[in-house]
Amino acid sequence: MKICFIMYPWERVTPETDTTLRLIHECVNRGYLVAITTPNKLTIRESITSAFCNVAVKGKTSQNIPSFYRNVEFKKLLLPLAGFDAIFMRANPPLDTLALNFLDSVRDHTFIINDIDGLRIANNKVYTASFQEEAQEYIPRTFVSKNRDYLIRILNESEDERMIMKPLDGYGGRGVIILEKSAKRNVSSLLDFYIGEGADTNYVILQEYAHGAEDGDVRIMMLNGEPIGAMRRIPAQDDIRSNVHAGGSVVKHTLSNRERLLCKAVGPKLVRDGLYFAGLDVIGEKLIEVNVLSPGGVARINKLNRTKLQQKVIDFVERVVATKEISISRKHSFRKSIEDADLV
Repeated sequence: MKICFIMYPWERVTPETDTTLRLIHECVNRGYLVAITTPNKLTIRESITSAFCNVAVKGKTSQNIPSFYRNVEFKKLLLPLAGFDAIFMRANPPLDTLALNFLDSVRDHTFIINDIDGLRIANNKVYTASFQEEAQEYIPRTFVSKNRDYLIRILNESEDERMIMKPLDGYGGRGVIILEKSAKRNVSSLLDFYIGEGADTNYVILQEYAHGAEDGDVRIMMLNGEPIGAMRRIPAQDDIRSNVHAGGSVVKHTLSNRERLLCKAVGPKLVRDGLYFAGLDVIGEKLIEVNVLSPGGVARINKLNRTKLQQKVIDFVERVVATKEISISRKHSFRKSIEDADLV
């Protein structure tokens, strides 16, 4: 197979923990042609969408992933994206919507994971509010607005003594704070800071406080609507955020029955939206966020469970691509049967 990764710059990869690197290593290990690029290296010429890529030069592949990262050699090439069997969208947030416009022209020819329409609708924290029916019981009450008076009223009317506030487009735990009713004199000033002034104001999220947040959250990796691995992230001392980038640590975690029911409730919608590889953030058995652009955690879950989740991910891509090729072959075969038919 031929696979392209649209990702963050190669020099920003943390080899010991990076999920994208493990996917790349698995593809190279299987003998695939692997190209990496970044959103700002996409180009269109004569209606053909291409990318300035670094293509991994085939050779002996180290099984030690940090060693592979240090020693892999690349060749720079300009390649048409429609020629790849699969494209992984693994760029860090915020979402580059222009890059998705480039990919619109190749989506009928190439399997893109995650689907670009799915990324458009799910790249921010409002996505969880779109879950309906049985999934709703696993979602904390969430309010999104730029209206300061409305948000203050929501806080005052809340039955809890605290709520979570965060920016709509943040990631990695950035900007997540607890609002205490006892400190509500600070709320107006905080909203001024988060929302901003003038034409470029920002949406703010107020969310029901998920009890148990002080004990950390659970990251669940979902593949094709099913959980394939999980870990618990423990906050650093004197910090509410469990994100490892914010100083948290990780421990092994086995999904509870309710967490499995949560996955069963949200999994079908993820698949319908083309969000085949996603990370769920769960606190107190409630879904807080869905990470779809560049979900991480594979390396740490692998280490905790002595597994290789990247193999399951690439196995899934292989099956999708094989099914697509069979469908194309059958279509060509049926067309030829019609063309060869004796219609006289």
